Amino acid sequence: MRTLKKFLPLVAPLFAAFCLPVGAVAQTVPDAAAMDAEVSKIMSRTHANGMAVAVIDHGKVAYVHSYGIRNAKGDPLTTDTVMYGASLTKTVFAYTVMQLVDAGKLNLDTPIKYDLDSPLPSYGPDPVFPDKYGPYKDLADDPRWEKITPRMCLTHSTGFSNFWFIEPDQKLRIHFEPGTRFSYSGEGFILLQFVVEHGRKAEGLGLDVGDLTKANFDRLGMFRTSLVWANGKDTNVADGWNDQGQPQPHDKRSKVRASGSMNTTIGDLSKFTAALVRGDGLSPASRAEITKPVLHISTASLFPLFLPDLPPAEQRKDLYSGLGVTVFDGPEGRGFYKGGHDGQTANTMVCIEASERCVLILSNDVRSEAGFAELVRFMLGDTGVPYEWEYGNDARKP
Repeated sequence: MRTLKKFLPLVAPLFAAFCLPVGAVAQTVPDAAAMDAEVSKIMSRTHANGMAVAVIDHGKVAYVHSYGIRNAKGDPLTTDTVMYGASLTKTVFAYTVMQLVDAGKLNLDTPIKYDLDSPLPSYGPDPVFPDKYGPYKDLADDPRWEKITPRMCLTHSTGFSNFWFIEPDQKLRIHFEPGTRFSYSGEGFILLQFVVEHGRKAEGLGLDVGDLTKANFDRLGMFRTSLVWANGKDTNVADGWNDQGQPQPHDKRSKVRASGSMNTTIGDLSKFTAALVRGDGLSPASRAEITKPVLHISTASLFPLFLPDLPPAEQRKDLYSGLGVTVFDGPEGRGFYKGGHDGQTANTMVCIEASERCVLILSNDVRSEAGFAELVRFMLGDTGVPYEWEYGNDARKP
């Protein structure tokens, strides 16, 4: 027995490697000192002022640390500093929608018209926040809206632009047959939020998305996270820096928007990331739907919108739009990721399914994006995360 105990530390990693999918490569989490040194190196190279990093290993938070400063005054960025979540909000919303699916209140593939009491174009603007939802009256002469399903909203395949207000005439329109292809669209997430909040109460809808997400945040111990700005209630908040290194104020969203209004901390969002990768809070079937490879992505890059398909031989065959995430296959097996940024924010979340390992990076300096691929590779190994597709020809691409 003593001999067996002596060799267990040597045998265990080999056993874990044999349990991975065929072709997958076993990886180990670097120690804290090595991770600190790597982050510091990348921050120095990219001139980033602030960055917060978390590592999830086997579905559990293994490492959380923050680096640099949170504002131009030089106040330190800490693990409980409130940072802008940007489009990582979409992943949180997709997770929340799948809980509604588990509860029988939504069906991913039933057109949204069946969830509403009246045709979508008949709904007017929100009386309190007129710009909270899209101008659905613009769809009155386009019956294709009737084909849109929750799955299409979550896989960026509604045919909408990213947002209605970036259209040349600021009118909401459908650019292609819903469900047939991918084109990034926050507008689709806003539409599904509208359905959840204004859908038929008899079927269990008419729910506040802010309240739904707060219930999850509370359950997971994410007490500093919200989809709406808590004005004046927090002083430990991160401002940011743009690509010219100029200070910018924190992005304070006054209304819940499923496409990107979340404020969070690295300590909080690491808990959500761990719950997501291990499937906590969802049925196995709903968790599987999030990363099911249903809609193939055939464009050269994420932006600009409505790109033509690449020739088949040039398409990345493993690239799919999941529900609120992008799905890919790499040397470590199936993975998923989501980015989020604006002019001063750079965030990324990368997870590997088989090992339930993830890296989460929140940065209040958009220049840090140029180091994401290197840092994720250092922390997780060669995952195959498609950063070359996400960033395309962007000068800040990793």
